[in-house]
Amino acid sequence: MWRRTYLLLLLIRVYFALCPSYIHPDEHFQGLEVFAGRILSYPSEVPWEFTSERPIRSIFPLWPVYDVPISLLRWFYNETGSESPSPELVYYVVRGVMFLLSFVLEDWAVHELVPLPRHRRIAVVLVASSYVTWTYQTHTFSNSLETLLVAWGLVLIHRIVENKRRSSLFSCAVLSFICVAGVFNRITFPAFLAIPGLQLLPHFWRKPASLLSFIGFGLIFCYVAIFADTTFYRPSASFSDVLRSPVITPLNNLLYNTDSSNLALHGLHPRYHHFLINLPQLLGPAVVVMVLQVYNLRAIPSWMQNLRALSAISATAMLSIFPHQEPRFLIPCVPLLLTCLHPRKSRIFLVAWVTFNAALGFLMGVYHQGGVVPTQLAIPSIISTTTEGWHEPLKEHRPLFATVLWWKTYSPPLWLLGDNSSLLLDLDIETRDLMGRPGPEMVSELEKLVPACPTKLRSTRKPAPAGLRQSDAVFVVAPKSITFLDQFTTPQSRDSAFELLELWTYKQHLSLDDLDFGSDGILPTLKRVIGRRGLSVWLAQKPGCRQA
Repeated sequence: MWRRTYLLLLLIRVYFALCPSYIHPDEHFQGLEVFAGRILSYPSEVPWEFTSERPIRSIFPLWPVYDVPISLLRWFYNETGSESPSPELVYYVVRGVMFLLSFVLEDWAVHELVPLPRHRRIAVVLVASSYVTWTYQTHTFSNSLETLLVAWGLVLIHRIVENKRRSSLFSCAVLSFICVAGVFNRITFPAFLAIPGLQLLPHFWRKPASLLSFIGFGLIFCYVAIFADTTFYRPSASFSDVLRSPVITPLNNLLYNTDSSNLALHGLHPRYHHFLINLPQLLGPAVVVMVLQVYNLRAIPSWMQNLRALSAISATAMLSIFPHQEPRFLIPCVPLLLTCLHPRKSRIFLVAWVTFNAALGFLMGVYHQGGVVPTQLAIPSIISTTTEGWHEPLKEHRPLFATVLWWKTYSPPLWLLGDNSSLLLDLDIETRDLMGRPGPEMVSELEKLVPACPTKLRSTRKPAPAGLRQSDAVFVVAPKSITFLDQFTTPQSRDSAFELLELWTYKQHLSLDDLDFGSDGILPTLKRVIGRRGLSVWLAQKPGCRQA
């Protein structure tokens, strides 16, 4: 029975891995945006983490996940004489890689960490049925990689400690690689292995060769990581330059995150936020079961005596020291705690667990900012189709220059625009992210950009100010749930400076930032956000252009 259940849950994981939801900007801008731009020469905007004087992101752990599959795709297309791979193919290939890593490495680690077959079956099903496994683990987060590294760090620690007769030199070498990759991936990694790692001290005392293997290979891997980062950020750096002035990204990251003024830019939270908000948000009914077991028993429950639970709880406590706390920081805790939980056969828990994960799975895995990626992929063809007959009125022979304003959404990844080589119309697309600016500011920006009607471009277009390019077409991408835009989509919009003509809509899109229960009330807000769900593309034009 449990095997059929696991197979069904595996198919569900595949489904969510192929759903283009958008949980957090870091899943694009701390990896794919950088590598797709460098390898495929797609348009990209490298984030500040990679461009600051002291970069805080390492490419060492990202190379096998992003660089290798993208480079293989480029090589295959070059060998077959085809054009560059489409951004859509690149996107789903990398998501497929994340799915395979989750399916193979995470599930394998669960089998290794839970020794008893009866408990192992429960653990495998619980982890495989968690919405965190379906969504976060199949997205391109550094936290998803951290989850795998933490799990296998614990597996290797267990193997080394249990094997008392041998020095386990190979396991120590692999563990040193995991530790280096984990630290260079995220500086939070040591918090998860600090307490479990204390088990190695007696082993290292008895087997000094194991300690030498761990330290020696660790230094080698550490130098390789520093060399990779230094040559990435300073392409002309030589071997001696790496020794004299290395780029040590984990150190830069630690210095940045220990400055409270820097963390304030990303949002500050109370110290209890991880325990009281984030863990329940990730684990749902499982947290209730754990708390009840602690409350009802005089002695410490069995799940708290497990090293995996100790790793998760101690790491959560350490991470609570930092005031910036997001749920994804605790993703490695999810499989660790679920493998320790042995709930009794309860219909109430089963219904609550299924309902919780189904609801959060569809919210975070399908609808949460779900239209950003499909819309950005479709933008070139939407613009090409809409402006197909506009080249004739243009004076000079040049690419059509289109401006796309994104409003009230997560930042759109530029690399998803691709190179537009497959389109018949030559396009130059400028993306402007207005983020959450107030409506009047968005209107003011549009009024400056909206050009004359296409058929009047030759005779009425005014010359652009020096240093400013005049757009041939302006498009707006925004959620349909924003009622502020209604005034520009109705017949009354002819009294304004521009009107919006809806061209395209992706229905599976919800924006939680658009919830305003305080002003609108609960039911009206839900009716607006859910009833008018979707992300739309509008053409902004002067009133009367449809008849022109």
